[in-house]
Amino acid sequence: MARSHPPTLITLVSRTLREECGVARGSRVLLALSGGGDSMALLHVLAILAKKLGFSLVAHGVDHGLRAEAAVELDGAQAQCDALGIAFSRTVLALDGGGNLQARARDARRAALSAAGKRAGMELIATAHHADDRAETLLLRLMRGSGPRGLAVLPPRAGVWIRPQCRARKADVVAHLTRHRLAFAEDPSNLNRRFLRTRVRSELLPLLEQLSPQIVGHLCALADALAASPGSEAPLLDEQGVALLLNRAQRQLVERARSLGQRSARVSLPHGRELSLDPVTLEPQIARAAPAGPRPRKH
Repeated sequence: MARSHPPTLITLVSRTLREECGVARGSRVLLALSGGGDSMALLHVLAILAKKLGFSLVAHGVDHGLRAEAAVELDGAQAQCDALGIAFSRTVLALDGGGNLQARARDARRAALSAAGKRAGMELIATAHHADDRAETLLLRLMRGSGPRGLAVLPPRAGVWIRPQCRARKADVVAHLTRHRLAFAEDPSNLNRRFLRTRVRSELLPLLEQLSPQIVGHLCALADALAASPGSEAPLLDEQGVALLLNRAQRQLVERARSLGQRSARVSLPHGRELSLDPVTLEPQIARAAPAGPRPRKH
């Protein structure tokens, strides 16, 4: 009997690129490259597949200005790009520490990648999310009270954003790094237990896998099913084309305003944004919040 082997990361990514990401011959792809293991594995795979499938590839790194080591990590990413013949560029930011750091860093990174993609004339932006990332994100959103639309997380493609690695497990990524002896950096913030995602990754998901070994696959299948549900609404996108996550209280405010026809309703969102209802269709829309007026003086 022939011995069967699980598909390699190259096979998984190739299939996802063609069947779910819409990458065809002549497509132009920018890869978000941090120097970490996930993105360095995807860089190596995409460099191989770009020649086979006929798409062009460049890479871009974002230094948030939070760790001195980040510049060195991006230097390593650039060296690997040079070895593979892939053009590399970077953006250096200056984020402050403080509350909601991960969310602020994510928003700033996505904005920088969008700008870099436009400068380079790229049609698509690839990130290195894998199936374990999807499972973690779904659990995080479930814990925060997200509804069905918010649980349709990290699909293979959403607008210009593609995730060619989303059908692969973290173990597939690690196996590829080991097999091809690829160097990569470790971000210590990924081990910081003050971040809820770190605790979900290191505590909750391993416990769920003990109880149900296929839980990651089940959670990803749930995300796919919710995204494809015939009765599901179109995703609400922010100004970067990213699906917006509303918590339960925000969803209830929107639904109540729509049922009452309150066209002037406003829901405050993080980072100086607000959600309002279109005055004609009563569909939710995103905008920058208007500056607060002067406070009345006390007499």
